[in-house]
Amino acid sequence: MNDTKYWLWLSMIFGVGSRRIWEAMNLYQTADEAYHDLTGDTCYLRLRDNELDNIRKTDISSAEKLLDFCNDKGIGVISYGSSMYPPQLRHIANPPAVLYYKGDIRCISGKRTVTAVGTRNASDYSLRTASYICGELARYGVTIISGFAVGTDITAQLAAADLGRPSACVLGCGVDVDYPRVNFPYRDHILETGGVFISEYPPGTPPHSQHFPFRNRILAALGRVTIVFEASLKSGSLITANLSLDQGREVFCLPPADIMSESYSGNCHLLQTGASPLMEPQDVLDCFRIGGSSDSEIRTESAGIMSKFGFVPDDEDKLRVRREMLARANVSKGIGDISGVVVTPVRRAKKLSAPEKNVPDLSGLTETQKSIAELLMDGAVHADVIAQKLDMDAGELMTELTELEILGIIDSLPGKMFEISR
Repeated sequence: MNDTKYWLWLSMIFGVGSRRIWEAMNLYQTADEAYHDLTGDTCYLRLRDNELDNIRKTDISSAEKLLDFCNDKGIGVISYGSSMYPPQLRHIANPPAVLYYKGDIRCISGKRTVTAVGTRNASDYSLRTASYICGELARYGVTIISGFAVGTDITAQLAAADLGRPSACVLGCGVDVDYPRVNFPYRDHILETGGVFISEYPPGTPPHSQHFPFRNRILAALGRVTIVFEASLKSGSLITANLSLDQGREVFCLPPADIMSESYSGNCHLLQTGASPLMEPQDVLDCFRIGGSSDSEIRTESAGIMSKFGFVPDDEDKLRVRREMLARANVSKGIGDISGVVVTPVRRAKKLSAPEKNVPDLSGLTETQKSIAELLMDGAVHADVIAQKLDMDAGELMTELTELEILGIIDSLPGKMFEISR
């Protein structure tokens, strides 16, 4: 049952982001049940005067009208009870009860995601590094998440969008509000490349200053890894980094350009208190390798996605089958329907007796993946050479290479070299 309107009604009664929503939901199985009890003659929850007043003034039709308005404006609405609700948010303290979005929200669920944060007045060093790091991560199929602010945020997100890769923008205002105005021209570019704009605030909500520190809990949760490019001790970026640490996320920090600068005081603090120094994109990509800090979480979420379509693989093949399924369905590009995909398990090849050469089992791979593997049969090849010989877009190639590496077919080497797995 679609109970989004009841979650929306609860947000209207208690307020967006209010912990009182979850105090109420501790007493009920569904938002529908909560609505009918709170509006009935008897109520399990002790209500405050302003909440009683809100209940008297707010009928369920108010939520239905807002849903109709969003539908007319092309704004998606999902609730905590929806299957499309981002799994990363379900287990944080005070998750948003309702999310509004424009774009393809699938780009953040069951995916490799990285939250990039930093100051609005970042140095050239920080911006150049953010562009390079986030661009390389996007090439490998990582979804970049940030706050769409000027400076570091938009630099990170455009690094992905300019490669045709999706990014997610978490806003402190309504998704239909032109803020910050200077970044508005980039919205279509981000949406056209499979990105999404997300907010827990209803359409038309202006960008109040208190919204931004509060939305940082969503930024911290959506990214399975957080990167801080430049932050002072009092910046919102440090709030996001600390929230990420509290949630058990891996936090990377760009080494300061100047340890005496106040602009990098947050970086210094994070490096002193447990954040990992960011030296190259591979530092972050290692978190997504099989057995890495984020691998189990992604596997669990993706397996859940697959089970909705009636397919539950054996434990031995679960990871490899899931990756193939997602690759074939083009989910990483935000397109395709995976409900009709026929899945053939892909097994790691057995080693031949001749140690100098290994021929992997290519059955079950896509034609593109087979072509890449066959090209690597005679030895390691640079990614640019593969792209040239197969006439492939660099971003598309990196996605395929990552999938093949996860499947155990190939190995990545330093300098963007790849070879058949030994």
